[in-house]
Amino acid sequence: MEKKTAEDKASGYGSGSADTLISAGEVLKQAEKLAEKNRPTLAKLRAMTHAHSPKNTDAAKSDSDTQAFLEMQAIVSGYGRMQVLHSLDLCIGKGMALCLIGPNGSGKSTVLNTLFSMTRLFSGKIFINQQDISRLQSNQMLSKAGISYLLQDNSIFPNMTVEENLFMGGFLKPNTHDAHKAAEEILLKYDRLRARRNKKAGVLSGGERRLLEISRSLIMNPDVLLIDEPSIGLEPRFIDMIFEIISDLKNSQGKTIVMVEQNAKKGLAFADIGYVLVSGHVVMAGKASE
Repeated sequence: MEKKTAEDKASGYGSGSADTLISAGEVLKQAEKLAEKNRPTLAKLRAMTHAHSPKNTDAAKSDSDTQAFLEMQAIVSGYGRMQVLHSLDLCIGKGMALCLIGPNGSGKSTVLNTLFSMTRLFSGKIFINQQDISRLQSNQMLSKAGISYLLQDNSIFPNMTVEENLFMGGFLKPNTHDAHKAAEEILLKYDRLRARRNKKAGVLSGGERRLLEISRSLIMNPDVLLIDEPSIGLEPRFIDMIFEIISDLKNSQGKTIVMVEQNAKKGLAFADIGYVLVSGHVVMAGKASE
């Protein structure tokens, strides 16, 4: 075969070049092979979760038959007829944090959407505290399962004040007095919000808006927080602030957290356990620091 010259190679941006080109379909096929070869089993995920949970005794640490506090078992889910997650398992202990990382389109946000019943569940089951919540509707997840979802998109009400935004988080409270009391507790905790309680939320900085979103999600005192890209679009100083707050929620208040984060270094530094997703499969899982 005649040797390729520089002119024969495919050129990329700048001065780069490539000897071999493969299609996006071939990339997907190879990624699925990798997923099938390395995918950890539910038993391994359970054992790993128990091993890294500070609240478990030594006797229970390797028990792969003991269900974790939050589990997804053999989940197949997606949108319409399109399947995005393929027999995905997930385990996380109470008061622990799990960070999901992976390339765009790998299914990270779909995991959170599935946990909150915002996708079509083709098959599989979801458990929290050994209770099957697979068929709950999204509007029941907070009230019946204790799960709150902090979306990636800006979800504040810009024409409402900071205080009014917090009240909106208490819409499931039995009366307005309880909602006001919960909001006041939040304002006492966070000086930045207290100083702006009567300001319209639309004038807040990006970091302050994110803080308001997190605070609003706490009004109903959920057990589990689903957080999609907490650092997206924020300056470094605000990223540090948000992660300090989330760390406090886990360490001081015992919240269980499942997070999607593109900043892998930051997300894994915070989490107890990390999963790598590729094409709707968990291809790697382990202690986040590793």
